Amino acid sequence: MNSSLAWLEHGDFVTKATAALLLGMSVASWVVIVWKAWLMRRARADVPRCTALVWQAASLSAASAQLQGVDRDALVRPMVDAAVVATRQSASTLAGQGSRTQQLTRMLRDALHAALKRLQFGQVLLATVGSTAPFVGLLGTVWGIYHALTAMAGGGQVTIERLAGPVGEALIMTAAGLAVAIPAVLAYNVYGRLLGALESDLEGLAHDLRELLAGDAAVSSAAADE
Repeated sequence: MNSSLAWLEHGDFVTKATAALLLGMSVASWVVIVWKAWLMRRARADVPRCTALVWQAASLSAASAQLQGVDRDALVRPMVDAAVVATRQSASTLAGQGSRTQQLTRMLRDALHAALKRLQFGQVLLATVGSTAPFVGLLGTVWGIYHALTAMAGGGQVTIERLAGPVGEALIMTAAGLAVAIPAVLAYNVYGRLLGALESDLEGLAHDLRELLAGDAAVSSAAADE
């Protein structure tokens, strides 16, 4: 183990900084990968179950109460609560002076965006690591080749011992960059597909709630006019 890390112990600032950056990127991406795996597993179970509870409830208030403790990551319940608030919005504020449909649209949109923001957290980091880690490794590769060429240009006989360190440094940096990037890219693609399905379900629920409550508001307005 000590011999395999000798190139790092005797490397210069650029070598050590590149290795440290790749290590930090790897740790950060794996933390996000593990956390999002846990989040996606819960969300894929909670969103369909919570959606079914909403439509089985007698009212929005009852649905909100039933979702307590069931919607573990607060993906569905905030939209139900937003719909409840929209139906009780006071006209004394600017937010309450629009039509019922406008209020529902705004509040459901805000709740939906908050839920999607929680689900999408970490995707930017995975994309960044996946796209930049190979180039960070390439920097280390170029620097190792530069050291090898310097050793060859120096005085004295060129031997395997003089070239082994710089060439090994270049190869290790290349492999390290790929080892950091590949898991991040795979995780980004897998989670992107799961996010697309969850986003579609949540947008469908928000749309159905808006249509339901906007229709009720129109019926109530027509009845009041009569």
